[in-house]
Amino acid sequence: MTVAASDGLLDRQADQALNATPCATFRPDIEGLRAVAVLAVVLFHVNMPGVGGGFVGVDVFFVISGFLVTGILWREAASADTVGLVRFYGARARRLLPAAGVVVVATAIGAAVLLPPLQARQVLGDGIASALYTGNYRLALRGTDYLAGGTSPSPFQHFWSLGVEEQFYLLWPVLIAVTAWFARRRRIGSAAVFPYLIVVAVAAALSFAISLIWTSTLPPWAFFSLPTRAWELGTGGIVALSTAAWSRLPKAVAAPAGWIGLVLIVAACTHLNGTTPYPGAAALLPVLGTALVIVSGCGETRFGVGRVLALPVMRAIGRLSYSWYLWHWPVLLLAPRVLGHQLGLGGSMGAVMTAGGLAMLTLWLVENPVRFAAPLRGSAVRSLACGGAITAVAGCAGLMLLMLVPVPVGRGAAAAALTLATPAVPAAPSADARDAAVRQLTAQTQAAVAASAEIRAVPSNLSPALADAPGDKAGVFVDGCVRSWREVGQAECASGDPDSATTVALVGDSHAAMWHPAFEPIAAQRHWRLETMAKVTCPLLGLPITSPYLGREYTECEQWRDQILSRLRAERPRLIVLSMSRRYGADFGFVSYDQAWVDSLNRLVGQLRATGAAVLVLGPIPDPHATVPVCLSEHIDDPAACTPARPVAVDDAGIGAEQAAAIAGGGQYADLTALFCTTARCPLIIGDNLVYRDDNHLTVGYARTLGPVIAALADHALANG
Repeated sequence: MTVAASDGLLDRQADQALNATPCATFRPDIEGLRAVAVLAVVLFHVNMPGVGGGFVGVDVFFVISGFLVTGILWREAASADTVGLVRFYGARARRLLPAAGVVVVATAIGAAVLLPPLQARQVLGDGIASALYTGNYRLALRGTDYLAGGTSPSPFQHFWSLGVEEQFYLLWPVLIAVTAWFARRRRIGSAAVFPYLIVVAVAAALSFAISLIWTSTLPPWAFFSLPTRAWELGTGGIVALSTAAWSRLPKAVAAPAGWIGLVLIVAACTHLNGTTPYPGAAALLPVLGTALVIVSGCGETRFGVGRVLALPVMRAIGRLSYSWYLWHWPVLLLAPRVLGHQLGLGGSMGAVMTAGGLAMLTLWLVENPVRFAAPLRGSAVRSLACGGAITAVAGCAGLMLLMLVPVPVGRGAAAAALTLATPAVPAAPSADARDAAVRQLTAQTQAAVAASAEIRAVPSNLSPALADAPGDKAGVFVDGCVRSWREVGQAECASGDPDSATTVALVGDSHAAMWHPAFEPIAAQRHWRLETMAKVTCPLLGLPITSPYLGREYTECEQWRDQILSRLRAERPRLIVLSMSRRYGADFGFVSYDQAWVDSLNRLVGQLRATGAAVLVLGPIPDPHATVPVCLSEHIDDPAACTPARPVAVDDAGIGAEQAAAIAGGGQYADLTALFCTTARCPLIIGDNLVYRDDNHLTVGYARTLGPVIAALADHALANG
C-alpha cells in the first residue's frame, strides 16, 4: 500500500541532505499521519462499527507519497539539473521490496496449505501478479468490488495499492526529469518551481476527470488503476511544490487548517461506507483533508494538529505502518481457516494484533537491515539488483506453489450422462398428454437426482471440470444481452427463427439468463423466435429497489423494467417466461417471498397476461449456500460435505405462495425443485453434470440437460395460454 511510499520519512540522512525548502526537513507529524491512515484501514477491515469508510486510509497514504516523492525529486532536479533515475529506483527497491517479498511468499504458502485447491490456485495467481506489482489490474479485469461485503476476497487483494505506488514510482520520476529538461531548454532553470507545478497540476486534473467518469462507468478500473488515482498522488505533489507559500501562512490560519484537515479525514472514515461510489468526488474528502494537515505542518504552529500526530505512540505506529499493512489482511483472511471458525470482532482484533507482531519482526529483521545496509546504500545498481532478486524469488515461489497445488479433478467412478428421453406426444396432444410428458421427464430427472445423492466422490468425467466451472457462462452473459448495473435499454438479443410467428420472451435477472442454454435449442427445434431480456439483480417485479452494489436507489433497474414492459406490450410475444433469483435480502428494500414480493408477482403476471401472452413463471433453483466448485475442490472424495439439506436450500412455503399468486394472476407456475432435490437433500452433481458454476447460477451443461423438461413446460404453457 502507499504506506510504503513514505519511505523518505525514515531515511532521514538522505532527505536532510537535499533540504532546500522549509518543508524538506524531517516531518514527525507526517510519520504520525501514517498511523492515522493505517489504523483507518485496519479498523475498516476488522468491521469496526463506525469506521465504514476506513478504506480512505489508502487515499491518505497516496497524498503523503505524492508529497514526499515529489519533494525529493524536485530537490534533486533543482540541485543537479536532472533526476538520477537509477538511484531513485534503487532507493525505492531497497525500501519497499524486501518486506513485500517476505509477505508475498508467506501468504502464498499459507494459501496453498489452508485454502481449497480451486481457491488456492486463484490466490496464487494473485500472488504472482502482486509480486510483479500488477495485481491492481488483475483485480480490475476481474471486476472485483473491493468494498463489497459477503464476497471471498483474495489474501493479496490489499496489494493493489502497492501496484499503484510502484507504477507511480516508475513514471513520476520520468515526468519530473522531462520537465527539468524542458525547463533547461527554455532557459527557465531547473530550480524554478512553476514548470513542475503546471505539469503536476495538469496531470492531476486529467486524472481526476478520468476518476469521475470511470467511477460511474467502470467502477473496478476507477478503484484500482493508476490513471484514476494519480490525482491523489498529484495533490501531494502540488503541496510539495508550493511549500514556500504554505510556510508563510499565519499561525492563526495554519493551526485551524490542520485540525480541519484531520476532521475531514475522520469524517470520511465515519460517514463514507462500502456503498459509496468510490473514488470519484467522494475521495476529495480524505485527499483535501490530508493536504490540509500537511500544509499546516509546513509552518511552526504551537497549537497545530502536528503536535498530536508527533506523539511517540503515533510515530511508532507510523514507522510500523508499512509492514503492518502488508501483514494484517492475509492474517485476517487465513486465520479462520487455521481456527476452523469465523472471527468475530474480538477475534479479528486479535488477528490484526498478531499481524502487528509480525510487522515488528519484519521491521527489525528485514526492512531496516536491508534499507540501511551500507553496501546497498552506497550503490544504486546493487539496490536494484537486490530488489530484482527479491521480486524474482517471490514470483517464482508463487509459480512453484501453483504447480504443486493440483488442479482439482474428480477421482470417482465415471458417472452416467443424464439424457432425458422425450416421450412420444401426439401431433395434436391433449392437455392430459402434455401433463404426462412433464411428469415423465420430471420422473427421469428425479431418478438421476436420487442416484447422484449417493455418490461418494466427484466423478472423473464431471462436466464442466471444477477448474472450468467459474467461466462456464451462457453467451448472453458476455455479449451485452444481460445488462449490467448501470446499463438501461435492451438491444435485440434474439435466436431461433427470426421469421417465426411464435416469439418466446425470456425475461428477468441473471437467473432468467442462465436458462438461455435450455431454451436456445428448443427455439431452434420448434422454429420459435427466442428473445432474452435480462439485467443483473433486477427482477421484473414492480417493487421499489435499492442496489447495495451502487449504494443508492436502483433507478437503472426501475427504468429498465418500464422499458421492457413497454416493449412486451408492443411486441406481444406468444409466451413470456419469467425467472429471477430468490436471494434478495432487506438491503434491496424487499425480501424474496415476503408479502410485497408475492403481491407484486401477482400484479406482474396480470400485466403480462394483458399483452395477450401466455405467462410461465419458473420457480427457484435450490440455494447451495456455498461457492460450489470451490467447496467440491476441497471435498473431492466427499461431495456430501458440500451438499445442502433440502430444508436449507428450498423454501417450500415461499414457492407455494408464489405458485398461488401466479395462478391467481392468470399465469402458470413451474416448481422446479424435483429437478434438483430429493426429499432430504439437493445434490450439487447430477449425472455427470456439475449443477452450479458459482454459488447461485446453473452451469450451461445442466441447463441444457434440463432442456426437454423446460420444453415440455413451455409447450404446456403455450397450449393453456
